[in-house]
Amino acid sequence: MSADVVGHQVRLFEIKRVYPANAPVIGGLKIVESWTRGISDYTNNTGEAVAYGVYVLDNGDKFFTRGRLVAFQSPEARNMSATTVGPIIGGTGKLARINGMARMVTLANPQTGMNETRIELEYWLPQ
Repeated sequence: MSADVVGHQVRLFEIKRVYPANAPVIGGLKIVESWTRGISDYTNNTGEAVAYGVYVLDNGDKFFTRGRLVAFQSPEARNMSATTVGPIIGGTGKLARINGMARMVTLANPQTGMNETRIELEYWLPQ
């Protein structure tokens, strides 16, 4: 915790997600897990962050994202909301030439560890 303003926190964070049997499909392959790592600079759960994503597919291929996040929590709300937008910055294997954009909308409660995220991927795979 920072000592400058009440409620100010600079954090390193890591979130692992494991996808169910009906997981999203990219290039014919299912996403089995993802990792989001970043640094946030919040005052009372309002502020900005930079986040890096790694998405792992069922054959071991991966693709990577980088995003800028803006978070907001009103004083009377229990949860914060955040929106992240950024490019898909590369991949491995069949996804080595992937291009596109990732958009995420998150509802979270850092005190309880709750984190629900909807992810939209717009991508293309050059032939």
